[in-house]
Amino acid sequence: MRADLLTDAVEGLDEALAAVDGFDEVLVGGLLRPQPGQAAGLAGLADAVAGSPLAGRVAEAAEKTAAGAADEDHYMALAAARTALLGSVHDALVARIEEAVGRPRAEEPAVGAAGAEHPVNLLVAARGWLCDLARAGWQGIDHELIGGAAPVVTAMLPEPGLRRLATLLDGFAAELAASCPGATLERVPVRRWADLWSRAMLLTLPGADRATAVGEATGRLLPLGVDLHEHATAVQAQVHAVFEPADGGTPRLVRASVSAPKPDTVVGAGLWQLLRPHMSLLTAVSEGRAMELDAMPVTAEGDLIWDEAHAAQGEPAEPFTTARVALPTAAAAPVAPVDRHPARIAVPVLLEGYAVDDEAEGVAFRIAGERLAVDAGRVPAAGPLTADAVASSAACVGLLRWDAGEFRLQPLAVERTVRKKPVAVQAGAWAGGTADKAGVRAEKAATDAVNVLRERAGRLLRK
Repeated sequence: MRADLLTDAVEGLDEALAAVDGFDEVLVGGLLRPQPGQAAGLAGLADAVAGSPLAGRVAEAAEKTAAGAADEDHYMALAAARTALLGSVHDALVARIEEAVGRPRAEEPAVGAAGAEHPVNLLVAARGWLCDLARAGWQGIDHELIGGAAPVVTAMLPEPGLRRLATLLDGFAAELAASCPGATLERVPVRRWADLWSRAMLLTLPGADRATAVGEATGRLLPLGVDLHEHATAVQAQVHAVFEPADGGTPRLVRASVSAPKPDTVVGAGLWQLLRPHMSLLTAVSEGRAMELDAMPVTAEGDLIWDEAHAAQGEPAEPFTTARVALPTAAAAPVAPVDRHPARIAVPVLLEGYAVDDEAEGVAFRIAGERLAVDAGRVPAAGPLTADAVASSAACVGLLRWDAGEFRLQPLAVERTVRKKPVAVQAGAWAGGTADKAGVRAEKAATDAVNVLRERAGRLLRK
């Protein structure tokens, strides 16, 4: 990998992010009665898209908003401009990664059929609430305003095609409610809330959430590692893998995800107990095996819609062998326009022959003299991979991300030398069960917690 390309400046990146930041600050104070200082942020957003098809509509929206005379269509134009800018940042960063790793990219995905029509009144209601949020600004939120999302979410949930937007609105509203009143906030998550707001605004447009075309995958799936996402009430495991088609076609990078609700007392290795029953792939990861797929549904963006009926355990497949042999020729899946955002970047890579800098601010790898920060904070506690193992490694399979203005590596597995032999340590090694003493203790603690919760729930139901 050419690490020097990851440290070189990307042309236009700082300017695009500055325009986004300027608009995000406008949302802090709200759009109902913009102050003179907010007008500069609105103008900056319009200037940043001046050479695009959005130019006219965004310029009008910025002018109307600065004058306090904007309507919902103007707010939609501003949200679209912000999303387009971050999409361009995403594309520039992905192009730089592809140049650094020399990996091919698959063709752009075909757009699927529009599907069933969604109730327009629900989309209008959701958009109205989001526009009220924008008018109030993050400093103007209160429980009455945030409570307006509840009936909209409740009405949306029975509609399968609206659950994506409903889930986003529900989580966003809960996050805002926990921060009310906004006037007393000492710190505002400016970029995050603007991300959630602009994405939700676009999803209220009919057809914006159309899925990419779904095909079928038949062949061999070679896992690379597991990325675990934990929330107080939910957990998700996302397996990154290389798919080799049975017809001899180009190998592809794919993902398979499984999610489950969880009580906040289940943490660490206990999380696998919640996920394991829903996906046999987790067992394959921990055992170092491939999976044989037969007509498994897969989107053009590389997401497997996992169905156990279409999968069977395969031959042994060690992740570092996969990374050395299959990963270099695997084509990266394209990303749908609505999903293009720098935070979404997670590119599997293999690094070898690096030196380790164990610095006060964290571990970093030196590759041909270039420094690549290692995001050890993303390594889950639900596995044997630790910061010490990363610091003593000689090879690493990880996800290349972009965060806080630089490329960073999230380790999924490392290879280290123990008694003169290479030993692999995976973040997802306990996904399918483990005989490791620490893992067994953590699983037992989680089992005890789940049993207590079940007993208490049963007692309440009996009452």
